[in-house]
Amino acid sequence: MLYEQITKNKRKTVLLLFGFFLFTALVGAALGYYLMRSASAGILIAVVAAGIYALYTIGQSTDIVMSMNNAQEITQADQAPELWHIVEDMALVARVPMPRVFIIDDASPNAFATGNKPENAAVAATTGILARLNREELEGVMAHEMTHVRNYDIRVQTLAVALTSIITMLANFGTSFWGWSSRDDDRDTNIFGILLSFVVMLLAPLAATIIQMAISRNREYLADAGAVELTRNPQGLIDALTKISNSEPMSEDNVAPSSAGLYISDPLKQDSRWSHLFDTHPPMEKRLEALRRM
Repeated sequence: MLYEQITKNKRKTVLLLFGFFLFTALVGAALGYYLMRSASAGILIAVVAAGIYALYTIGQSTDIVMSMNNAQEITQADQAPELWHIVEDMALVARVPMPRVFIIDDASPNAFATGNKPENAAVAATTGILARLNREELEGVMAHEMTHVRNYDIRVQTLAVALTSIITMLANFGTSFWGWSSRDDDRDTNIFGILLSFVVMLLAPLAATIIQMAISRNREYLADAGAVELTRNPQGLIDALTKISNSEPMSEDNVAPSSAGLYISDPLKQDSRWSHLFDTHPPMEKRLEALRRM
């Protein structure tokens, strides 16, 4: 059951990322046709821009994310002995290098991992999670984060963030020229094509955000399964997630909305009664149900 779930989730993520790249190209094609009557030129612009921005974002991800979330690095075990040694143990079990360790001064229990590869990964935990979770539960949380590191999940998430940013930038640039194309006096202009391109750009940021959130939700299921693989103890993570889900949200001063999807549970606990499309995490009851079946 465990390995079947891991394989299934990996397959879903690959398909989502492939669809994300295709959607980026589609938005580029719409922009190119809308402004230059050349879809191929727009695709080229979108692909090049996405590649450059993704490489920059991935290269700077750790320090940027930690700064955005007011995380302070600890460099010695005696600064937070239990956290340090648990991270060290879980990294050893996961067969990844010991990541950098950060602490966020926030009473709400939560944690996340970042970095573009295991060799320069980092994990962050709130003071709340250190105060409220016992060792078994904290091991489950850190095993979850080590799975993100081992599986290069954070690189996937960073890439998704970069693609969303590029899609939004291209779409905003294109829609800011509304009316400019309609003044083109070329009699061969395809008005339907222009309007369709504009609609694609108008809806692109919304669609990109939905895809990004879907990728985030899928990786959480995979990391939960990986945590059980590392600890052989689903109950520890079950108890940890239960405590985290029943806690108050983190302070907005300590959470950048763009990084909310990195946390083990939604740090802002936003209400989404209307739709779950924009949830950064799967419903907690479904995660707990999946863990209980392992």
